[in-house]
Amino acid sequence: MKRAAAISLSALFVAALPSAAGAAEPLDTVQDIIERQIAAFLADDAATAYAFASPAIREKFATEDAFFDMVRKSYAPVYRAGNFAFGRSKIVGDMVVQEVLISGLDGKDWTALYQLLRQPDGSYRINGVHMVRTAPGPEI
Repeated sequence: MKRAAAISLSALFVAALPSAAGAAEPLDTVQDIIERQIAAFLADDAATAYAFASPAIREKFATEDAFFDMVRKSYAPVYRAGNFAFGRSKIVGDMVVQEVLISGLDGKDWTALYQLLRQPDGSYRINGVHMVRTAPGPEI
C-alpha cells in the first residue's frame, strides 16, 4: 500500500513537470532575447539590436541608426552594461515583464524592467524598457 502511494505521488509529480516546464519556456526565451540584445549593444551591432525591437518600437524609430542613437543617449546602462543578472519576472497574457539588475560601467546600479510582447508568429519582441536607479545596499 505504501508503495502504491509512492507510485501515485511520483506519477502526480511527473504529470506536473510539463506544465512547469511550459511556464518556464517564455522566461527562458525572453531572457535569451535580452542577453542577445545586450551583447549586440556591446558589439555596436545596430542591426541585431534593432531586430529584437517590437513593431511599435520600430514604428517610433524607423531606422536601426535612430534606434541605436536613442538607446545610446537614453539607456546608457543597457547600451554599455557591465555585469547584469535577471531578477523577478511576471507573465501577463501575451506580455512578459523581466527585471534585469545592471551594474553600469560608471559603477552605478540600475534595475531595467523589460517589457516583451508575444507576436502573432509566437516570437517575443522587446516593447520597452523602464530604467530605475537602484539605491546602494549596505557596505560589505
